[in-house]
Amino acid sequence: MSRSSIGLSAELTAYLVDHSSPLDAVQRSLIEVTGELGEVAGMQIAPEQGAFMTMVTRLTQARRAIEVGTFTGYSALSIARGLPPDGQLLCCDVSEEWTSIARRHWERSGLSDRIDLRLGPALDTLQALPADPPFDLAFIDADKVNYASYYQELMRVVRPGGLIMVDNVLWSGRVLDPDEGDTDTRAIAAFNDMVAGDDRVETVMLPVGDGLSLIRVR
Repeated sequence: MSRSSIGLSAELTAYLVDHSSPLDAVQRSLIEVTGELGEVAGMQIAPEQGAFMTMVTRLTQARRAIEVGTFTGYSALSIARGLPPDGQLLCCDVSEEWTSIARRHWERSGLSDRIDLRLGPALDTLQALPADPPFDLAFIDADKVNYASYYQELMRVVRPGGLIMVDNVLWSGRVLDPDEGDTDTRAIAAFNDMVAGDDRVETVMLPVGDGLSLIRVR
């Protein structure tokens, strides 16, 4: 099993997952294969976060989605599952090694035709995107020092009424004392403050995964 939501015991996590829609063979395989990577496997989102993101994608009726930071593909798989058959998810990442795991599991899931993976610096990919047609949904889960830059570029291409989801906003609780933390901690705390003061959006921060912000563009 991959990491659980912040503050949940292993027992409560297992109960929560057991009382949600069951994971299928592809999801379980992706969790297992990612776990074999060692410590870096902690970058994979929790199963309950994946289920939540699938539900959000369906509830928002998103057709065009974009993800910044793909890793081994569990979050992309979760979003793609929530898209309609003609929906499209654009994934931005820099690692051929990790996304090769993602590609194999997307193929097995039958969802690869909904996912467009672009390897390269995400800012370059975002800056090259036209504002029209806009995106309905976005997810940020990449290098923390660039969160603010990714957010500003996504604000340009996500439609009014669209949703931006941002991962790791609680950063294992370290955001409470960013002055004592490292560069990533300070970057996340500054990003959270920026979003909270941005009158272009309305936002709610949830204790899902390592903290998940839902940001609706006004």
